[in-house]
Amino acid sequence: MTILWGNRTKEILSAPCLPSRPLCPMKLAAMIKKMCPSDSELSIPAKNCYRMVILGSSKVGKTAIVSRFLTGRFEDAYTPTIEDFHRKFYSIRGEVYQLDILDTSGNHPFPAMRRLSILTGDVFILVFSLDNRDSFEEVQRLRQQILDTKSCLKNKTKENVDVPLVICGNKGDRDFYREVDQREIEQLVGDDPQRCAYFEISAKKNSSLDQMFRALFAMAKLPSEMSPDLHRKVSVQYCDVLHKKALRNKKLLRAGSGGGDPGDAFGIVAPFARRPSVHSDLMYIREKASAGSQAKDKERCVIS
Repeated sequence: MTILWGNRTKEILSAPCLPSRPLCPMKLAAMIKKMCPSDSELSIPAKNCYRMVILGSSKVGKTAIVSRFLTGRFEDAYTPTIEDFHRKFYSIRGEVYQLDILDTSGNHPFPAMRRLSILTGDVFILVFSLDNRDSFEEVQRLRQQILDTKSCLKNKTKENVDVPLVICGNKGDRDFYREVDQREIEQLVGDDPQRCAYFEISAKKNSSLDQMFRALFAMAKLPSEMSPDLHRKVSVQYCDVLHKKALRNKKLLRAGSGGGDPGDAFGIVAPFARRPSVHSDLMYIREKASAGSQAKDKERCVIS
């Protein structure tokens, strides 16, 4: 995917809320949502680009989980979500990764868009509220839809398709009002933690979220440092640190010195992240499907 500089970029760059000077002279700045035009390109291998999709009914705490993941904060006020898109970049052991986060609507007014979200998703978080039985039944339907959709895409049976997926029973701090029986949850999850895992969490209390993210990334064979508690958060003003660290660690790895401190990982949340177009999503689906049979690094993550 190639993003061209246009009038919209000029509007963003001239906005009064942004600093008057470029935020970052490095190539990575071009990736941070068009904030610093550059004649050069930064290519992220397709194998390092992933999308995390959060699904569930309304008012179960999907956005609160996303907020904890991105900022570590909890917003008590409820605002209905139509669809929110976020993007995060990591420097981990000499590699740069891109993780898109799709916070979906609980009302799913457009079934085709939900199906597209599932098709483009690489890892999934299904959320229900422990005090709302209807939301648990919705998670049952969602899991089945994910397996059906992914098995069709990968030309596999539902029993053989691998989809990194965790189910979260949120609002564990409201245990007194529980409406979902533990045995029903165990029956839904099954007995294979490599295929599906369950976590009882509280986004409000920040309980068990770190363990949940670690398990999800382990299932997807992604670096554990993607979990919020295992990397340093870097603000956009210092995004050159991310790029420099990746280059330095890559040189150390090539030299055989181990790449420095294994815990030396950084993450940046991209401002002004915009959901890719439907056409870009369809190209992404095709690329991921072909990458299943032969690993290719294509131009989806090339930004110029």
